[in-house]
Amino acid sequence: MKFTRWSLTFAGALLFFTVATRAELSLPAIFGDNMVLQQQMAVPVWGWAAPGTKVKVTFAGQSKSTRAAVDGKWLVKLGKLKASFTPDSLVVAADETKTFTNILVGEVWLASGQSNMEKPIGKQPGQKPTVNAEAELAAADYPDIRIFKIEKTLAFTPKNELPKNTGWLACSSNSLNETSFSAAAYFFGREIHTNLNVPVGLVESSWGGTRIEPWTAPAGFEMIPSLAKLAEPITGTNKLSNTRPLAIYNAMIAPITGFAMRGALWYQGESNCMGTNDDDYLTYTEKMEALVIGWRKVWGEGSFPFYFVQIAPFKYYGGKVVRVKSPETLAEFWALQERAAQGIKNTGMALTTDLVDNLDDIHPRNKSAVGHRLALLALNRTYGKKVVCAGPVLKSVKFMDGKAVLKFDQADGGLMSKDDAPLTWFTVAGADGKFVPAMATIVGTTVEVSAADVTEPKAVRFAWAETAQPNLFNGAGLPAEPFETGR
Repeated sequence: MKFTRWSLTFAGALLFFTVATRAELSLPAIFGDNMVLQQQMAVPVWGWAAPGTKVKVTFAGQSKSTRAAVDGKWLVKLGKLKASFTPDSLVVAADETKTFTNILVGEVWLASGQSNMEKPIGKQPGQKPTVNAEAELAAADYPDIRIFKIEKTLAFTPKNELPKNTGWLACSSNSLNETSFSAAAYFFGREIHTNLNVPVGLVESSWGGTRIEPWTAPAGFEMIPSLAKLAEPITGTNKLSNTRPLAIYNAMIAPITGFAMRGALWYQGESNCMGTNDDDYLTYTEKMEALVIGWRKVWGEGSFPFYFVQIAPFKYYGGKVVRVKSPETLAEFWALQERAAQGIKNTGMALTTDLVDNLDDIHPRNKSAVGHRLALLALNRTYGKKVVCAGPVLKSVKFMDGKAVLKFDQADGGLMSKDDAPLTWFTVAGADGKFVPAMATIVGTTVEVSAADVTEPKAVRFAWAETAQPNLFNGAGLPAEPFETGR
């Protein structure tokens, strides 16, 4: 290869620029003033400096030192921290010193997904505000809740840094409004804060209209043989789409992997449910598994809690635009979400069948209840609080004397009709497999289901329709989960 004086000069300048850039002490944008650090676990702190430079990190009486590696990367781990409302400073010293101030210690959660996670309390183009939006915003001054929003961007390869973000902000009506911060995440965080009496840090990384595949780490796809091909690196120089597997993960998740947190919240699925020409939606359970195990692997915190939201009733098939293959697609998708909740360790699903006031609106307005139900899961399963966190789930069914007798788990406080009306959205089928509307009655701890036209029932469905908003609840006020026996 022939080198010109210009090319050598340019190469030397580029090398100098690269070395000079590495020589500057820097940390990822997720570290900043006003942040919350996770309590009761090791807290990684990392960044870049000139190779071989000694780096010292000091916080809350701890001091940890290391040296930057050949590539300039350095990392230390602070020991377990105690929750604290007292602002402190994180000092990182090398050839220069960086100081981050007003830092609290408490519970940190990541909130991610598509438009229903992205939906803010107030205005959002093309959407209605959440229920009681003005009053909720007016009462949203919680200085010990800190929010951090990652802005939308894509990348061909995993990035080390976030090019677009709001930085850490104290929670207030202004900060929630100005950042259009997730309503569901805020309501969740508020309940964790008030119930545990600790500071809370909320990191939002969401993008409306996106599928699950672009959010998934390659390590997750690699663990699922049927999805392994999706782990292949993105190649080419064409404009990148937010539908491309890995593309959002690379830019909006990879840069924060390792930041100590308690767990993750996920509100997504509508885009994967949609589609009229194939059965791709049937792979959602496997894709959920890939997402969860992939994030857990790259975070290195073990099987951290992962709580997600059931997508809500909506006229996917019966609306003005047909968006799915059949009237039963949404019910089938609910079953896939439930299979993920049952099959993936340390996960749980918050139900939404009763939280819709307009079946033509894919963005239900009651995000306070969504946040509440996610918080119930966390309070019970993560924090060990004695709260009921889920509604009735079918345990068993017996067919006898022309009826089906259903038993339920999680019937805390007994089974009940929420509106005291006859139970709704039950159907039964005989040997012919044709389901017809059925009468359902609570008898003690069971529900008995029958239909005059089905003398020997063989199967039962509950809430097996995209517009189902059933009234079977437990005494704690949580709805029963949709099901089809034998599935």
